[in-house]
Amino acid sequence: MILDLPEWLSNTLGFLGTVCCIAAYAYITYQDNPNRYLQHGLNLVGAVLLLISLMVNVNLPSIAMEALWALIAGWGLVKALLTRRKT
Repeated sequence: MILDLPEWLSNTLGFLGTVCCIAAYAYITYQDNPNRYLQHGLNLVGAVLLLISLMVNVNLPSIAMEALWALIAGWGLVKALLTRRKT
């Protein structure tokens, strides 16, 4: 345990993170022209929530995956913001 949270809170945050990531995937699958802010924002929030959950129920491979997921989502948001400012 890296973070001291109640088990119920850790699990709730983990499930919310999972819902965010799955919702982002479903959204880009459903939409022909998805909003990049929504897509990357949902992925980033989901990854951060899952990371918080993984700090209580430590699983290093999953922590690595979610950290990379968050970095990629953050990069996508920055890229979307920079593209928006150029236009």
